[in-house]
Amino acid sequence: MAEEVVTNLNENAEGGNTPSRHFIEQAIDKDLKDGVYDHVHTRFPPEPNGFLHIGHAKSILLNYGMAKEYGGKFNLRFDDTNPTKEKAEFMDSIIEDVKWLGADYEDRLFHASDYFDEMYEDAIKLIKKGKAYVSELSADEMREYRGTLTEPGKEDPNRNRSVEENLKLFEDMKNGKFEDGSVTLRAKIDMASPNINMRDPIIYRVAHMTHARTGDKWCIYPMYDFAHPIEDAIEGITHSLCTLEFEDHRPLYDWVKEECEYKNPPRQIEFAKLYLNNVVTGKRYIKRLVEDGIVDGWDDPRLVTIASLRRRGFTPESIKMFVDMCGISKANSTAEYAMLEYCIREDLKLKAKRMLAILDPVKLVIDNYPEGQTEYLDIENNKEVPEMGSRKVPFGRELYIEREDFMEEPPKKYFRLFPGNEVRLMNAYFVTCTSFVKDENGKVTEIHCTYDPETKGGDSADGRKVKGTIHWVAAKEAVNCEVRLYENIIDEEKGVYNEDGSLNLNPHSITVIKDAKLEPELGEAVAYDKFQFVRNGFFSVDSKDSKPGAPVFNRIVSLKSSFVLPKN
Repeated sequence: MAEEVVTNLNENAEGGNTPSRHFIEQAIDKDLKDGVYDHVHTRFPPEPNGFLHIGHAKSILLNYGMAKEYGGKFNLRFDDTNPTKEKAEFMDSIIEDVKWLGADYEDRLFHASDYFDEMYEDAIKLIKKGKAYVSELSADEMREYRGTLTEPGKEDPNRNRSVEENLKLFEDMKNGKFEDGSVTLRAKIDMASPNINMRDPIIYRVAHMTHARTGDKWCIYPMYDFAHPIEDAIEGITHSLCTLEFEDHRPLYDWVKEECEYKNPPRQIEFAKLYLNNVVTGKRYIKRLVEDGIVDGWDDPRLVTIASLRRRGFTPESIKMFVDMCGISKANSTAEYAMLEYCIREDLKLKAKRMLAILDPVKLVIDNYPEGQTEYLDIENNKEVPEMGSRKVPFGRELYIEREDFMEEPPKKYFRLFPGNEVRLMNAYFVTCTSFVKDENGKVTEIHCTYDPETKGGDSADGRKVKGTIHWVAAKEAVNCEVRLYENIIDEEKGVYNEDGSLNLNPHSITVIKDAKLEPELGEAVAYDKFQFVRNGFFSVDSKDSKPGAPVFNRIVSLKSSFVLPKN
């Protein structure tokens, strides 16, 4: 199959029709052409110690995308080597995220703990080869012996223990004869290496913890840099695609797979992370926000965990579009949040129904409209997509309009409703404001107008024009719903962090409207249903707080965009 893939690529290149291929595709193309591998097998290996965020989406989609592009396989594998931080809640959320993004791992769900026996045997092999030894240095001593970027490290006093002694001590570690932190197993590589990761790194530590999957079988656990290449090799991964911070770890990755003598070993290739301006992605910060009750969980719609984005109303297609626009490279860069907003607007503008919803309602009374009468007007679901059809929407004598659509003393070029002015009620009639009512505090509580029955549908028979069009909801049939408007949880003007390392939180990151007035159909919406509220933005039904017949709507994004699509 590899020959077929490469042949097709070459044919496209000769024809001049192939799009530019990023450096990972080029590397895989070469590996297949040179016969290094005859297939492609990738994986996504998260540690289940928190929820995934937007940056992880790039890794998921890249690893899955490469497997799919080359007709290969894709694994989801949990790096569950640290029982102190891992929770079933996090595993469940990761599985849901990966599935939601469309990365189909089929029946290839694995765990690092599946291979603890093999890892132990590999450690034994290294000891027998004289490539690993048991150390009694404390954590502070280990740091001291490690050296610096400009000075080589010092050899561990136990570095030259005999193979027999190391085997016995490692067995004692496994059998629980040492306290946590008292001894470690280190790889014997090069304490003078310019790459600090190669200065006899720890590969096993003592930790008397109950593991969620292996129980109390083990009281020693492998370190990530030792476990990861072994996991990849056992699963037959061909290309281990990871972010740039692992570039300096690649020599150790290669050392482990070589010294443990794995055939057809995987190749590690690094790419740049996806960074987003003015957002919180660090797990410890999100954990603090959750524990302090500042957000209502790891999936709070103000965050950029994948679960948060899903709950807020983003779609897998919009996330994929965003990742594609950011591109794959080895150069770190930061994307604007406005680009992510652009992607969801682009995805929903031809999918979402355009519905009537009043977020800051004031009553409008049409004095000359027949009392008690209700008529049903045809309104297109999406003018840009005629095949989406239309719906019947109730209209009557009393309506709700947005408060901002009326002014007692308007400025110039204000074309909406004010005393004596005529406007169009969207898809309905022309109305002219005749009076209004205020309460004791001077707040307008009711607006009165008359309508022209000859203008049904929003056009006049005599050809007169009006400059203003406003939307509305029939008061009698309106449903009351909670609507939530979001801003960035970070105060963008001050930056993400204060001098003391705390977060610069935006006190206005959420506005809750308890009594928005929506057209009747919206009252039956269910979790994740998405709509465009005319003039107010795109909204999605909240999956956590909505109840049957009482949906809660999250604004995904407003209609206005500050993002400018780059020119090619």
